[in-house]
Amino acid sequence: MRNLIVVYALFLSVISYSQVSQEIFESFKLQERRDVHYYFPENLDDTKKYPLIIVLDGEYLFEQVVASSKFYSQFHGMPQSIVVGINQNENELRFEDCAFDPDSGLPSEKGKSFYEFIGMELIPYLDLNYSTAPFKMIVGYDITANFENYWLFKDNSIFDAYICISPTLAPDMETRVPMRLNTFDNQIFYQLIVEGEQNKDTKKIMAMDQGIKALEKETLHYYFDEYKNADHISVATYGIGKSFDNIFGMFKPISPQEYKTQILTSEEPVYNYLEKKYQNIVDIFGFSKPVELNDIMAIYAASRKKEDFESLKPLSELCKKEYPETMLGFYFEGEYYEQLGEPKKALRTFEKAFQMKEIDFLTKEMALEKMDALKADFGF
Repeated sequence: MRNLIVVYALFLSVISYSQVSQEIFESFKLQERRDVHYYFPENLDDTKKYPLIIVLDGEYLFEQVVASSKFYSQFHGMPQSIVVGINQNENELRFEDCAFDPDSGLPSEKGKSFYEFIGMELIPYLDLNYSTAPFKMIVGYDITANFENYWLFKDNSIFDAYICISPTLAPDMETRVPMRLNTFDNQIFYQLIVEGEQNKDTKKIMAMDQGIKALEKETLHYYFDEYKNADHISVATYGIGKSFDNIFGMFKPISPQEYKTQILTSEEPVYNYLEKKYQNIVDIFGFSKPVELNDIMAIYAASRKKEDFESLKPLSELCKKEYPETMLGFYFEGEYYEQLGEPKKALRTFEKAFQMKEIDFLTKEMALEKMDALKADFGF
């Protein structure tokens, strides 16, 4: 812990809360200074948790990862994240950082130090000083893509997601990676990306793909994407956005296809789908996500279509919590009492809805029509 405090003291500049900054990190593990890039989302909020994305080959990949992260978070494809890129291009540092023994396939002495720099200096610094979520991802390309696999050799990997772009595989890695992935009981995301252009590693990469696909693990989320028109240079640009789409897929709002094929076809109450979707986010990523209005309306529509009116009650309670100033909660609760055959409760609840703010398709006129209809039908 003492050495860690010293590392913080020797971090040469204070990170500003601008979106992107570049700093020099003084590493005791490497006995050298390293250029590190940081991206922090705008309006960084200490009350929120942000996934941490470590990007190797920072000169090549950092800006691409940041651009994809900003785009997907803007359009709800993923949570806002902190992105950290480590420069490795100058003097071909990447080959020293990620070198491996040609016989054992394990990291060289410099590789071990680089491994400890990331796991014992850089990430602890970020966890201590910023509101990072438990969920952590690492991105690598070519030889750095191979290097990220060494975290799988630990029983408790610090990374939950791996984006492995056209890896230059160390000896036996094509069998070691599937073997190690099969040992984890926690949720692991593994994305393998390859180009259509053949190279000396293609056969081993395809063997690794088949080995991972053969695993039967509910906790393993494996994605393989091959880009036939890409070469070894362009494949990174092809693959990063799709990787985020795969790994953070559950963050996206409920789509029309999802509504038709999963919600309407399920035999469970429709509210259960929404509850499980958002609980999975907490369980896997370590933080909650505000419930999308789109998702609430999808569950409301499904409850009406399937005549699953019992789902309206928990949905109304959720809306009172998530959208407390709007009509949503009381309007859905009014419909619930209406279908339950309790007109007095329904009338009082619609009256409450009438006093709240309109939202989406719900208007005061609709609440008033409900109230008038109940009065006419039951003589209130």
